[in-house]
Amino acid sequence: MKTLLPDKIDVLFINGHVATMVDNALSIIKKAALAVTGETISWVGKEKSLPQNFKTRCQKIIDCNKGWILPGFVDCHTHLVWAGSRSQEFEMRLNGASYEEISKNGGGILSTVKSTRNASKNDLFILASKRVEALLKQGITSLEIKSGYGLDLETELKILDVIRRLDENFPLHIDATFLGVHALPPEYQHNPDGYIDLVTQAMLPAVKAQGIATAVDVFCETIGFTLPQTKKVFETAKDLGFNIKLHAEQLSNSNGAALASEFNALSCDHLEYLSLSGAKKMAQHNVAAVLLPGAFYFLKETQKPPVDIFRNLKIPMAVSTDLNPGSSPVHSMTLILNMACMLFDMTCEEALLGATINGAKALGLEHSKGSIEAGKDADLVVWDIDTPEDLCYLVGLTPINTIMIKGNIHYTT
Repeated sequence: MKTLLPDKIDVLFINGHVATMVDNALSIIKKAALAVTGETISWVGKEKSLPQNFKTRCQKIIDCNKGWILPGFVDCHTHLVWAGSRSQEFEMRLNGASYEEISKNGGGILSTVKSTRNASKNDLFILASKRVEALLKQGITSLEIKSGYGLDLETELKILDVIRRLDENFPLHIDATFLGVHALPPEYQHNPDGYIDLVTQAMLPAVKAQGIATAVDVFCETIGFTLPQTKKVFETAKDLGFNIKLHAEQLSNSNGAALASEFNALSCDHLEYLSLSGAKKMAQHNVAAVLLPGAFYFLKETQKPPVDIFRNLKIPMAVSTDLNPGSSPVHSMTLILNMACMLFDMTCEEALLGATINGAKALGLEHSKGSIEAGKDADLVVWDIDTPEDLCYLVGLTPINTIMIKGNIHYTT
């Protein structure tokens, strides 16, 4: 592990244990200490191995009281800027309606699109701020937010501008993703190729000029967009310098993951119906698999993503809340960790890696986020737990003592 010997130490954590998340494992250091200088981790190791004078040279010492330090969670897939409610659809599903049936009858994404188009930018910011605040209090220190509830140029840019404002007003690291190809807007219900032309010729260049989105995502699915339409969007997005992500193989096998892999996508997400050949393409191109157990649970799905194949091919498995109004209104990463274990048969170690270093990989942030190593951003959470596995086991409990983001403490008990 890389070790620096800083000239000064701003914060020193002592009397705790660390799960570093390096080398694709929890990589635990018992009876550890961790030093922070400025915005970065400057030293981590056994407390008994602390260099001389570290304690006397530091500005602040935090006693972890035998708690555990983990990297801040990376929530790599959310849709948290929206207006309106879809609680009535929840009741419809309880009465037997499928996700596809609700969508075909004007519900689903389009109902949120209508509410979001009618909402002011300030109203959207206030609504989204409550959700971001809830995620921060859950130990999430990095966050991806997608657009996609506008489906016209004006509203998509409005959503992305709200994401920019959230990034400016909250301490979390926030990445914005353009998901204009989320569903067909009402204006193009009988002209999907015309909408793709609008996206590629007008929307993507305008999003690039706005300068906030770093990635482009597409919903490639039987109720979404076809493989050729997805390819056309990706070609334009790549030419404009965007990273690529994809909603793939959630409801059927559309071979979207293989296509996204050919564009060196950062991640493919959902993947319940992924084929072995698609998984091999992902492995070949180092594409992360983002698993979303909240949507699986909320939609009462039965087809599990092929976790054994991901293990065998050494494909990084990230997990995320998928916070959205229709299929995963989940505001808790610890609940997602439990779901990943109980519904997808992941181990606690795999789930925790999925919410930290593999979540960072899914956003292209693995060199600065997601693990505890000297030189990385000091995005840390001190947990009042007996073992890291407690975060997967203690459902509904979030026993946080301290949250630090880039060297600044934003919460402490």
